[in-house]
Amino acid sequence: MIDQTLGEPIAELAARLRRREFSSRELTAEFLARIERHEPLLNSFITVTPETALAAADAADQQLARDAGGPLTGVPIAHKDIFCTKGVRTSCASRMLNDFIAPYNATVVNRLQDAGAISLGKTNMDEFAMGSSNETSWYGPVKNPWDPTRVPGGSSGGSAAAVAAGLCMAATGTDTGGSIRQPAAFCGLTGIKPTYGRCSRWGMIAFASSLDQAGVLARNAADAALILRAMAGFDPYDSTSADEPVPDYQADLNAPLQGLRIGLPKEFMNPELDTRIAAAVEDAIKLLRQQGAQLKEISLPNSALSVPAYYVVAPAECSSNLARFDGVRYGHRAADPADLDDLYKRSRGEGFGPEVKRRIMIGTYVLSAGYYDAYYRKAQQIRRLIKQDFQRAFAEVDVILGPTAPTTAFALGAKTADPVAMYLNDIYTISANLAGLPGMSVPIAPVGGLPVGLQLIGDYFAEARLLNVAHQLQQVSDWHLARPEQAH
Repeated sequence: MIDQTLGEPIAELAARLRRREFSSRELTAEFLARIERHEPLLNSFITVTPETALAAADAADQQLARDAGGPLTGVPIAHKDIFCTKGVRTSCASRMLNDFIAPYNATVVNRLQDAGAISLGKTNMDEFAMGSSNETSWYGPVKNPWDPTRVPGGSSGGSAAAVAAGLCMAATGTDTGGSIRQPAAFCGLTGIKPTYGRCSRWGMIAFASSLDQAGVLARNAADAALILRAMAGFDPYDSTSADEPVPDYQADLNAPLQGLRIGLPKEFMNPELDTRIAAAVEDAIKLLRQQGAQLKEISLPNSALSVPAYYVVAPAECSSNLARFDGVRYGHRAADPADLDDLYKRSRGEGFGPEVKRRIMIGTYVLSAGYYDAYYRKAQQIRRLIKQDFQRAFAEVDVILGPTAPTTAFALGAKTADPVAMYLNDIYTISANLAGLPGMSVPIAPVGGLPVGLQLIGDYFAEARLLNVAHQLQQVSDWHLARPEQAH
């Protein structure tokens, strides 16, 4: 039955559950069986919760029998292990939080639960969401279902691998510098990072508070629209939450593209981009133009500064956010400390991995007396310039388009010894985070048998437009329907 449902949109699956063609318990049990079968290879989950998932499925079946419930009632999904889930380990893929059982649910988790979704468990990720390959996890690297010798992207690589392999219908993720869009591109998925503030950060363990944003990894734009609408909206518990109405994203999916103005930044199609990926982007543009969209070359002159600015701002915020994990009140506690200094040093030294330590050190340095103006203030000034570039661009175009990543999924271990090479994976995605704009990645023509992503960036709260463009592209192409061998 699972094989038959893999290619179906979530809305159709939910309708079949309502028609009682099969029960949520049957569906959930089959997904759990797939997880058990594929996890030894993929390592996409940190925690699987079969008992609670089946209990929730039984409750969903009872609701469906009464013709009650929400739009996702009985649909199995998974959550990135950065979201607090009551009574379930929330580790952020770190030894520091290996024993942390969250006492409450994140708002995003609550909202998807209220919509009827069944949580199968918590997915693997880069430690504290710091990474572009999902190799920094305390629980080991995640493998890409398209080629297990390659990375799935990061930091939401576990969510991406699980959805791509058919271990759940969709999954939550977070995106601080490209952590939804890049793994979506590497795994052949549709992933959306909404406008900063669109989804609540309450209960989402903070990495860089001014950049973090929750989003969705799904198989197609229609599924992403359904999940995003359920999880978005104002939350009084999050001071950065946007008090903006959430539209019905599905209602706008079929809007025609006639007259749509698409901007192609000349800085994105640079010599560093794999020429085969550039050709795939051009093929997708042709399909959009055939539907009436108009292409215009634009410039984002400060986009090349996004990576250096990001790697000042994000580490600065992470050094502050992670200061609470010292073994006293929060996090791993070293055994038999000699004194308080020894407790701090060994708890943090043992609890954090190398990449997290690197970023804490960088962040502490750029915030220190004498260096704040030279680094942190300067990075924030560059951030404003990047935001102004986008404001000028959106005066001329409706959507900005380009590659999601400069390459396809690379081999495990290929870049772990070179942090700068790893950071440059996010060269096309980081600027949207610095500006707080929505962005998404959709599958386009593969290269060498591996998925490739097309990035769409919209103006503030223009998620409906992005989903509309992605859906229309998926109506005239079949790239999003391709499945890795692991999904069978």
